Amino acid sequence: MSSESATTPVQDREESVNWRNIPQISVLFGLLLCIYGFVADKEQFAYSYLTAFMFCLSIGLGSLFLVLVHHLFDAGWSAPIRRYLEHLSCLLFPWLAIAFIPIGFMGPEYIYKWMSADPHTDHALHAKMFLFNKPAWYMISGGLFLLWGWLTQRLRYWSLQQDKSGTHEFEGELLFPEHLMAGFSRNLQGLPFEKDNQQVLCTRMMRIHAGYGILMFAATLTAGSIFWMKSIQHQFFSTMYGVYYFAGSVWVSIAVAWIIARILKAKGHLPMLHRLQFYHLGTMLLAFTVFYAYIHFSQYFLIWNAAMPEETFWYVLREQGSWAYVSWLIIIGHFFIPFLMLLRIDVKLTNKMMVPVFIWVLLMHYMDMYFNVMPEIHPTGPSLALADLGAVLLLGGSLAWIFIRNLFDHPICPQRDPRMGEAIEHH
Repeated sequence: MSSESATTPVQDREESVNWRNIPQISVLFGLLLCIYGFVADKEQFAYSYLTAFMFCLSIGLGSLFLVLVHHLFDAGWSAPIRRYLEHLSCLLFPWLAIAFIPIGFMGPEYIYKWMSADPHTDHALHAKMFLFNKPAWYMISGGLFLLWGWLTQRLRYWSLQQDKSGTHEFEGELLFPEHLMAGFSRNLQGLPFEKDNQQVLCTRMMRIHAGYGILMFAATLTAGSIFWMKSIQHQFFSTMYGVYYFAGSVWVSIAVAWIIARILKAKGHLPMLHRLQFYHLGTMLLAFTVFYAYIHFSQYFLIWNAAMPEETFWYVLREQGSWAYVSWLIIIGHFFIPFLMLLRIDVKLTNKMMVPVFIWVLLMHYMDMYFNVMPEIHPTGPSLALADLGAVLLLGGSLAWIFIRNLFDHPICPQRDPRMGEAIEHH
């Protein structure tokens, strides 16, 4: 397959005009609902906005993880979908950083009550004062987005450089083994990379960034989930909360990746996609369905077994009133339904079955974020508000708009990824 056969960015942009209508409409309605929600109840709006933000943030972080894993494990099957996963991860900075600004303004007054509390009268706050204080919160929040921006931009830079180097032809041949190993050999001998090995350099640099990036990812995701969501109830203590948020983030990102892949293939933008990519995405979703359930149950089991007040109150609140029904909905909907649906191999390859599953995944993940945030202001049970819908439409529509715009600025599929041969070979 040659790069000349691919559609140009201009053609792709023209064909995508109808795509942009949906995000624009979403942004318009979302903005109107957010304005109404802010005027009606500022506290409710603040929590609704935070819920929508953490939902969108999880998609960006989960996509970044999938890109890192692609490079670390030298995955061939995921080469055709790598580029738009990079686009999703690049939403972390600056766009999600900009979306975070309202939280920075509303947080001290409406969301994070510990910011205005006296640490000398609050034992939990006093014990965590080295982290839970205003300067640290703002500095760490800004630092997280800068780190994500650095990592995503470096990966994207070398990805685009790879498009400009190397051979145009894949022909089902694996360029990776001989070319990359030759480059490693020259590097170990202290010799410079040859001009013809520029493609090798790009692949190598993306792997290097993925190596340290996976450690950075683990630390920053944990910090973000703790500072922005767990700290709503600052008394709560859990060593597994970061892993819990990670599992849900990757889970929902796989669903988004599958939906985008199906749309792009239907539009003719990714003709090289075939059953292999969709099957592996379905298999990964099954794996992270089990992983999420394991982490959530482990956290619940350890907290109840220890029976410590600073831990158990979080679950006690969510098992009272109408929240008990939400708890059961998450248990059934977040694990049992997708788990049972994805067990069969043929289901993973059937659009009529998979489309509802992935839409259900999006709904369940939002419900999970809602379950984490809203009990603080609605202790007796969920209370749906127009601001909830407005925040999702505004943030989701804005990010989708930006994603579609950036998607067609460059080739949707990596043009000279040495791992592309493996993906095409199984076509």
